[in-house]
Amino acid sequence: MATTVSSESNYRLGTNPARPTKMHIDEMLQNYCGEFGPWQLKQFILTSIAWILMAFHSMVMIFADREPHWNCLDNSSCDAASHNVCSLQTDLWEWTGGRGSSTVSEWGLICSEKYKVGLVHSLFFVGSLIGAGIFGHLSDSFLGRRGCLAVVCALNGVFGCLTPFFPNYWTYALFRLLTGFSTGGVGLCAFVLVTEPVGPTKRGVVGISTFYFFSGGIAILSGIAYIFQKWRHLYIASSIPSFLYLLLVLPFLSESPRWYLVRGRVSEAMKLMSTIASFNGKHIPEGVILALDDEVSAAKENELCNNQSYMENKDPLGGSIVDVIRSPITRKRLLVTAALNFFGGLVYYGLTLNVANFKVNLYLNVLLNSMGEMPAFMITTMLVDRLGRKPLIVGTMWFSGLFCLMGSLMRNIGVWKVIKMVCGVLGIFGMAGTYNILFIYTAELFPTVVRNSALGCNAQAAQLGAILAPFVVVLGGCFPFVVFALCGIVGGVFVFFMPETMNMPLYDTFHGLENGHP
Repeated sequence: MATTVSSESNYRLGTNPARPTKMHIDEMLQNYCGEFGPWQLKQFILTSIAWILMAFHSMVMIFADREPHWNCLDNSSCDAASHNVCSLQTDLWEWTGGRGSSTVSEWGLICSEKYKVGLVHSLFFVGSLIGAGIFGHLSDSFLGRRGCLAVVCALNGVFGCLTPFFPNYWTYALFRLLTGFSTGGVGLCAFVLVTEPVGPTKRGVVGISTFYFFSGGIAILSGIAYIFQKWRHLYIASSIPSFLYLLLVLPFLSESPRWYLVRGRVSEAMKLMSTIASFNGKHIPEGVILALDDEVSAAKENELCNNQSYMENKDPLGGSIVDVIRSPITRKRLLVTAALNFFGGLVYYGLTLNVANFKVNLYLNVLLNSMGEMPAFMITTMLVDRLGRKPLIVGTMWFSGLFCLMGSLMRNIGVWKVIKMVCGVLGIFGMAGTYNILFIYTAELFPTVVRNSALGCNAQAAQLGAILAPFVVVLGGCFPFVVFALCGIVGGVFVFFMPETMNMPLYDTFHGLENGHP
């Protein structure tokens, strides 16, 4: 490590007679550091735990806002034909488990007030939409990926723990909005922090594998909700892990070397790359230095040898979503990926929330749905670096759309209900596969200087879909499945307008992308 930094310093001072070899990060990972070794494995596991926390904060509302069972107090008045609590006087029935078991039973969010359940779910996703854009920009700029992850996890813990201490629906809705705001930055920061130090041939598998943690988080949450069946207790139990993550895990995470590089902090990027190489049992030889992809191209074409001094003294590179829109290449990519994420968000969260319409064991159903996602991750992990990103996204979207279409034809009674539930699980299976491929695909489509901003914008599009999902679900009947089917089928068509990114480098700058894009 010391030899590499010394060589870099000598070169900047002009005392090193040997001409240094300039490499971008992907080349250095492949040639000297290892594309995915023990260092990247440690970073992957510790960072991906944040996805579990994201699942807690995103899906806790399924249990906290559930409509509990109710019992008749006067059987003579509650005849067998009466299955609708709205038709009964309030003194003729009671909630099973008491009023404090959920927000619905505590505040009477039924009948004419039922819309408030969908509203609070949508407010969470509105917060996520805002947070994804803001934290996506902050993580590309001065906060960095690791700093941004620390901020959003701290806010999640604070807002989540404060949520149950307020006595009415509207303060509850406000804190769900705030929790959504901070949750919107968790996934994109964690995903980029995991994938940026990974080499190009391993990045797809690693990126997809992060989603096991999100689905695992939903499964764990089902167990937590079964233990803490009072909604106020559940919020506290599902929020405390965010503080534990800050104290016990985050100190062992490293910042992304790509972020250091595009911010002009080359010495720190080189030091971290040397640490990665050493941890993986490898070595970066003297005279090899990091540079942005466009500088590597310039050095190769013009045999320039003074760019390192320029790199250390120029203003830090940065970008925003405005820069993405200005470039014809990235503008087209942003429009299509935003549409895909919108469809994905609407279908994924819609099918997840739709379990409440089946009137079966909620804990078991959510657990089965989360387990149903696991095979999708396994299959896409095996195929993503063989078939490519585009074919898999098309296949998984059409798979989800087909089973949602079948589900729309099934009635919600008897054996047809069981078949409909299976169609829902298979719909989630397909869209979960789409969702995780979309993350790695989107990250590969945009350069480092705006990668998190682009991911943030696409996360906002997904949150727009999620905002609409509760209102689609609350209509019930076959309507939700029809909407989900159309989203899957139309989304698959959009993918044909995009380039393949399998085994392509992660470009650092717009110039590098423009010179190297397919």
